Amino acid sequence: MSMETTLQDGIVVVRLGGELDHHAVESIRNQIEAALEEAHYRGLVLSFRGIEFMDSSGLGLILGRYRTLSQRGGRMALCEIAPPLRRIFEMSGLFKILPVYDSEEGALRALKEA
Repeated sequence: MSMETTLQDGIVVVRLGGELDHHAVESIRNQIEAALEEAHYRGLVLSFRGIEFMDSSGLGLILGRYRTLSQRGGRMALCEIAPPLRRIFEMSGLFKILPVYDSEEGALRALKEA
Protein backbone atom coordinates (compact mmCIF):
# COMPACT_ATOMS: atom_id res chain seq x y z
CA MET A 1 0.00 0.00 0.00
CA SER A 2 1.30 3.43 -0.89
CA MET A 3 0.12 6.91 -0.09
CA GLU A 4 1.24 10.32 -1.28
CA THR A 5 -0.06 13.50 0.34
CA THR A 6 0.11 17.07 -0.92
CA LEU A 7 -1.53 20.34 0.14
CA GLN A 8 -2.99 22.60 -2.55
CA ASP A 9 -4.75 25.84 -1.58
CA GLY A 10 -5.91 24.45 1.76
CA ILE A 11 -7.02 21.12 0.32
CA VAL A 12 -5.24 17.93 1.36
CA VAL A 13 -4.84 15.59 -1.63
CA VAL A 14 -4.22 11.93 -0.86
CA ARG A 15 -3.18 9.62 -3.70
CA LEU A 16 -3.63 5.98 -2.78
CA GLY A 17 -2.02 2.98 -4.45
CA GLY A 18 -1.94 -0.78 -4.05
CA GLU A 19 -4.41 -2.75 -1.96
CA LEU A 20 -6.62 -0.89 0.49
CA ASP A 21 -7.58 -3.68 2.88
CA HIS A 22 -7.86 -4.24 6.62
CA HIS A 23 -4.07 -4.63 6.87
CA ALA A 24 -3.43 -1.14 5.51
CA VAL A 25 -6.41 0.90 6.73
CA GLU A 26 -5.18 1.80 10.23
CA SER A 27 -1.86 3.12 8.93
CA ILE A 28 -3.53 5.06 6.11
CA ARG A 29 -6.12 6.51 8.49
CA ASN A 30 -3.38 7.68 10.87
CA GLN A 31 -1.40 9.23 8.03
CA ILE A 32 -4.45 11.08 6.68
CA GLU A 33 -5.36 12.34 10.16
CA ALA A 34 -1.77 13.54 10.66
CA ALA A 35 -1.84 15.36 7.32
CA LEU A 36 -5.14 17.02 8.21
CA GLU A 37 -3.82 18.08 11.62
CA GLU A 38 -0.69 19.63 10.07
CA ALA A 39 -2.62 21.61 7.48
CA HIS A 40 -5.12 24.38 7.95
CA TYR A 41 -7.35 22.51 5.54
CA ARG A 42 -10.74 23.22 4.09
CA GLY A 43 -11.07 20.00 2.15
CA LEU A 44 -9.83 16.50 1.39
CA VAL A 45 -9.52 14.80 -2.00
CA LEU A 46 -8.96 11.04 -2.08
CA SER A 47 -7.59 9.76 -5.38
CA PHE A 48 -8.07 6.05 -6.07
CA ARG A 49 -6.13 5.98 -9.35
CA GLY A 50 -3.57 3.49 -8.02
CA ILE A 51 -5.90 1.24 -6.04
CA GLU A 52 -5.90 -2.33 -7.35
CA PHE A 53 -8.13 -3.85 -4.63
CA MET A 54 -10.30 -2.56 -1.81
CA ASP A 55 -12.37 -4.38 0.80
CA SER A 56 -15.06 -3.11 3.17
CA SER A 57 -12.49 -1.66 5.55
CA GLY A 58 -11.63 0.82 2.78
CA LEU A 59 -15.25 1.95 2.77
CA GLY A 60 -14.98 2.44 6.53
CA LEU A 61 -11.87 4.56 6.01
CA ILE A 62 -13.70 6.80 3.54
CA LEU A 63 -16.80 7.18 5.70
CA GLY A 64 -14.71 7.91 8.79
CA ARG A 65 -12.80 10.70 7.04
CA TYR A 66 -16.10 12.06 5.69
CA ARG A 67 -17.52 12.16 9.21
CA THR A 68 -14.38 13.83 10.57
CA LEU A 69 -14.37 16.51 7.88
CA SER A 70 -18.10 17.15 8.16
CA GLN A 71 -17.80 17.68 11.91
CA ARG A 72 -14.94 20.14 11.37
CA GLY A 73 -16.69 22.08 8.61
CA GLY A 74 -14.55 20.70 5.78
CA ARG A 75 -15.55 19.17 2.46
CA MET A 76 -14.46 15.96 0.80
CA ALA A 77 -14.39 14.53 -2.72
CA LEU A 78 -13.33 11.27 -4.34
CA CYS A 79 -11.71 10.94 -7.75
CA GLU A 80 -10.16 8.62 -10.32
CA ILE A 81 -12.15 5.54 -9.37
CA ALA A 82 -11.59 2.50 -11.61
CA PRO A 83 -14.67 0.58 -12.83
CA PRO A 84 -14.30 -2.37 -10.38
CA LEU A 85 -14.16 0.05 -7.42
CA ARG A 86 -16.95 2.15 -8.86
CA ARG A 87 -19.27 -0.82 -8.53
CA ILE A 88 -18.36 -1.26 -4.84
CA PHE A 89 -18.92 2.44 -4.23
CA GLU A 90 -22.29 2.37 -5.99
CA MET A 91 -23.48 -0.65 -4.01
CA SER A 92 -22.37 0.92 -0.73
CA GLY A 93 -24.24 4.17 -1.36
CA LEU A 94 -21.10 6.33 -1.15
CA PHE A 95 -22.04 8.17 -4.34
CA LYS A 96 -25.14 9.49 -2.58
CA ILE A 97 -23.13 11.31 0.09
CA LEU A 98 -19.81 12.14 -1.57
CA PRO A 99 -19.10 13.84 -4.88
CA VAL A 100 -16.99 11.84 -7.33
CA TYR A 101 -14.87 13.28 -10.14
CA ASP A 102 -13.08 11.71 -13.07
CA SER A 103 -9.89 13.67 -12.38
CA GLU A 104 -7.99 15.05 -9.43
CA GLU A 105 -8.09 18.47 -11.06
CA GLY A 106 -11.88 18.35 -11.26
CA ALA A 107 -12.17 17.39 -7.60
CA LEU A 108 -9.79 20.18 -6.56
CA ARG A 109 -11.62 22.75 -8.65
CA ALA A 110 -14.99 21.73 -7.15
CA LEU A 111 -13.74 21.98 -3.57
CA LYS A 112 -12.02 25.32 -4.21
CA GLU A 113 -15.24 26.76 -5.64
CA ALA A 114 -17.39 25.51 -2.76
